[in-house]
Amino acid sequence: MSSSLLQLLVLAGIAIFLILKLRNVLGTRDGYETPPEERAERSNTARRDFEVIEGGPDRDIIDHVDDGSEAAKALAAMKMAEPGFSVSEFLQGARGAYEMILMAFENGDLDGLRPFLAPDVLETFEEVIRQRESQGLSIEASFVGLRELTLDDATFDRATSEAEITVRFAGELTSVVRNAAGDVIEGDPSEIKRQRDAWTFGRTMGSDNPNWVLVATGG
Repeated sequence: MSSSLLQLLVLAGIAIFLILKLRNVLGTRDGYETPPEERAERSNTARRDFEVIEGGPDRDIIDHVDDGSEAAKALAAMKMAEPGFSVSEFLQGARGAYEMILMAFENGDLDGLRPFLAPDVLETFEEVIRQRESQGLSIEASFVGLRELTLDDATFDRATSEAEITVRFAGELTSVVRNAAGDVIEGDPSEIKRQRDAWTFGRTMGSDNPNWVLVATGG
């Protein structure tokens, strides 16, 4: 056997050995191979999911209240009672509810208020509206916009699953008060005034009724 042939056989044997060794270390790869960037992203996603499962920060909560605060703990408990609950979506709903309830109250629309107010709050609103009507007064109001909306507090009763969330609003509107003759006795239709409110919404988490109702008002 020539020395060149022997040398080729030795090299071939080394190549086969290396292939088998690499296969044992790396495994066999068939078909599409995930690019390194995608593998890294999947790893980061899995790590984030693990952090949430293990009690890591929930951005949907800590974007609105301090991490570790009593309000944050209450919101987390609401999510445990109702996994589909989203703080951000709640605040979007609160934004729309504020305008709707405020304008219905200013315009004396009791039918529009009833589905969204707790009984004692509805009773207070009704009393004010009827007092205005008995004096022959009417209000013309227009909602301009909402300058501020912040989640102020949250509580959750684990025994009853009753949740309450307090939201602070700073709204802008125009309004005038007219007497029975139609004369303006207060306000200016061209003047924008700012109104600040702290409203508390309540709901039983996990119930079939998805609607939050206004259970308390404040300034």
